[in-house]
Amino acid sequence: MPALSADEISSQLRRHRPPSTAAWRLLRRRWSAQLFDEAPERVIGITAELVSKGSWDRLTAYELVAAHPGGIQSLTPAAIGRLARGLNDWPSVDTFGCCVAGPAWREGRLGSCCIDKWARSQDRWHRRLALVCTVALNVPARGGRGDARRTLQVCRQLVDDRDDMVIKALSWALRVLVRWDRDAVQRFVDRHGARLASRVIREVSTKLRTGRKSGRVQR
Repeated sequence: MPALSADEISSQLRRHRPPSTAAWRLLRRRWSAQLFDEAPERVIGITAELVSKGSWDRLTAYELVAAHPGGIQSLTPAAIGRLARGLNDWPSVDTFGCCVAGPAWREGRLGSCCIDKWARSQDRWHRRLALVCTVALNVPARGGRGDARRTLQVCRQLVDDRDDMVIKALSWALRVLVRWDRDAVQRFVDRHGARLASRVIREVSTKLRTGRKSGRVQR
């Protein structure tokens, strides 16, 4: 069987036109299985080509890196920069932050200076990305083990941001941290309450009080 390439993955995506996320993920898992024994550097090279080919290709690239056994540990800042090119929508930013950049930061493959640079960016998607990267520090399903210091450092930088995409990500970052250090989150809300968007205060306070984003009872 010929080696899997970025062009072949992209061609299969166009041919199958996955009708749903579940159908797409079946394809991605098949490609991950084919690439399992490949050198992580080659997989990263394939994914760097994929990100410029289309939206599904980009999402596929990020999950291929995350699923490969040596993918995250083989990332370099330069490779992460290549994978980040063209980020300009909610799904790609969140997938990249949760699957690639956040885990790379957590595992020491990406420095905090890069996260800080994204947080200071004029680009709303980069600012959202900085916050989404903290999710990988705190969600056990993403490998998170809890990191209040780094999470709150990013949150402090964006406490005055009023872009809707950033506000939603700030709420998310704080709510995820509640699992590990609810006292630190409460102190953050108390200290910065006058500057935080009302949505952040409402959702985070509800999470602290009920354990849920919304106060509505789930049936």
